[in-house]
This record gives sequence, structure tokens and C-alpha cells, in this order.
Amino acid sequence: MKKPMYRLAFMTAVASMVFITVPLFASSMDDGIESSAKKTHVFKTYLKDDNIKIKSKDGLVTLTGTVQEASHISLAGETVAGLPGVKGVDNKLEEKGENRPAEKSDAWLITKVKTTLLFHRNVSGTGTEVLADQGTVTLRGEASSIAQKDLTTEYVMDIEGVETVKNEMTVSGAVAAKPDGKTTAKKTDTVIEAIDDASITALVKTSLLYHRSTSAVNTKVETKDGVVTLEGIAKTAAGKDLAGKYAGDINGVKSVNNNMIVE
Repeated sequence: MKKPMYRLAFMTAVASMVFITVPLFASSMDDGIESSAKKTHVFKTYLKDDNIKIKSKDGLVTLTGTVQEASHISLAGETVAGLPGVKGVDNKLEEKGENRPAEKSDAWLITKVKTTLLFHRNVSGTGTEVLADQGTVTLRGEASSIAQKDLTTEYVMDIEGVETVKNEMTVSGAVAAKPDGKTTAKKTDTVIEAIDDASITALVKTSLLYHRSTSAVNTKVETKDGVVTLEGIAKTAAGKDLAGKYAGDINGVKSVNNNMIVE
């Protein structure tokens, strides 16, 4: 009778260890999710001034607190949703009431344009002054080249709510001429920085949502080591091409696999 009793005691001990290990593992995983979220490019760059609390329980993440801009709500949610181990996100973030511009107002449109430009690496989001008056957007500041100035106009013109664009940006004299291959290559090497995949996915999704030509496109976005894969259905070939173009110019994106179907 001693062997069965020893075997029973051993099995009981093992079972106890399993029950203890599972909660500890879950707790460690949740701590890792909360820590990883705060270290993402999006949280450190775009959400650093927001009051966001992150709480994970068994992979289900709850976001609470306030943000300064409405776009930060979805940006935070999309970033966290892309982290390893996250099973779902309950986004309870709210925009600060005193900073909330009326929808489709000039202030609302200015914020939308500035946010969109910040996501793209081949335009100057921080160096572009944006003014708006009933759908007419005026751009001022300095562009590094004629190509950058034209690209800024193109991007802004395709943002929801923009009716016309007046681009009054100046082009710095040293690079007013068309850049050669060496200049372009050098610029590309310096601007593509290492950004986490969760942030890239969130930035691509938000950018596609803000642009008029891609806002209604049902696009699935996945990122692996900076390589973005787009899947979904586009109504036109032009819409598919624009989705790939916008995604390819997001900070941190190395290349884009555009697998979208045109129907």
C-alpha cells in the first residue's frame, strides 16, 4: 500500500505545482504586455503626453485615462492589439473635454492633417504649418525638395474633409533641384528607423483611415520585422495602389506586400 500512497502524494504535489505555475505565468505575461506597450514607438512618440493606464488580465487589456487628441484613442488601441500575447482590447480612453474640437471644424481638420503628415517619412510633419478655413487647407514652411512639396500637397488633398489645398511652402535652395540617386539613397538610409511591428501596424491602419481614397477600403494589416502585408478588397486598382503607397511611406516600413484583391 505504500507505493500507491507515494504515487498519490507525488501526483497531488505535481497538480499543486501546475495550479500555482499557471497564475504566475499569466501574471508574468500580463506584466510583459503592459511593459511592452509603454516601450512602443507609438506610446513613446505620439502618446507620451497622454494619461493612459494599461491593465492586462490573462491577455485581455483594458485602456483607461484621457488623451489630448481623438486620433490617439484608436492609435493606442491598435498598437496594444498588435502586441504578442494580447487577446483583446477594451478601449475606454476618452479625449479631454476642454481640448476637443468640434467635428469638421477648422481646428479638427488641422489636427487631422498634422497627424497624417507626422506618420509619413517623406514629408515634413513637424516642419509644416497647417491652416484651415472651411475645407481649404493652407500649407506653409520649408520643404526639402520640390518633390516633397508636391507629395505634401498630394497627401493633404486626399485627407477626409479637405476640399482644396494652397501650398505656400518654400523649397530650400540647396536641394531645389531634383536629387540624384546618391542623395535619395542616403536619405532613405537615414529616415528608415527601427520601429516595433505593433506601432507600424497601428500607424498604417490610422493613415489608411484618414485618407479619403482608402478610408472605405476593408484592409487587413500585418507587420513582420518592418515588412507590411496588406490584404482585403479594394474597389479599384487605383485604390489598391494608393493603399500600398501610403503604407510604404509610413515611418519604419521597409517594404510592402500588397495582396489586396480588386473587386
